[in-house]
Amino acid sequence: MEEEARRAAELQKEKIELRKAEEEETGQKKRGRKPKEPLGEPDLDGKANLTYPDSRIMKTRNGYIQGYNGQAVVTEDQIIVVAELVMEENDVRQLNPMVEKAVENLKAASLEEEPLEIKVVLADAGYMSESNLENRKETVEHLIATKKDWKQRKAMKEALPPKGRIPKGFSLRDKMERKLLTKRGRSLYKKRGQMIEAVFGQIKSCRKIDRFMRRGFKACAQEWKLICSTHNLLKIWKKVGMGAA
Repeated sequence: MEEEARRAAELQKEKIELRKAEEEETGQKKRGRKPKEPLGEPDLDGKANLTYPDSRIMKTRNGYIQGYNGQAVVTEDQIIVVAELVMEENDVRQLNPMVEKAVENLKAASLEEEPLEIKVVLADAGYMSESNLENRKETVEHLIATKKDWKQRKAMKEALPPKGRIPKGFSLRDKMERKLLTKRGRSLYKKRGQMIEAVFGQIKSCRKIDRFMRRGFKACAQEWKLICSTHNLLKIWKKVGMGAA
């Protein structure tokens, strides 16, 4: 717990320094709540699982569970191109590594002279950060929600598409928020739910895979990749079978 508190404090310091640097560069105070100074000490009321230290307490829609964070990158056809398991409950640090791996995997899987490419990345608000917007892969366009999913959908439904030039002084987050409200941004982001949410729904609800059968991070990471591989096989089998019919 002390080690985790130390790592959390280091991440918080990086966030504060990045915010300060961006404010100095633009000459404007950033919107939103200012990050608090890190304590660097474990929470006296905190808990640690001594029998299964690899796992973490994860917040889900149905409450808290002891487990891992399953990550996936999927195509528009719901084919998983990258599957990783992490111990961090927050998604924000997973965006760039997952995109990089997806680019590598598609390049390795290409059978034609021109490699398969990622043109647009769609991600929910869990992946939103100024750092991710600044350090994203230049050849890949990103559409990352700036609000929780239901709030993002509400904003897209109620707000009018922006017109004219982008106002001066807009931060990267402001620009992304504006981009999502354009006609093109709305049309693209709507696809996210039917792509990635559907995949996790098929795995957890349809196939009833809602927990790992093995123990330990390495074993569970292997099991997660096996689950995602069988998902792909089912998708391909159904597509080929329907095509043959």
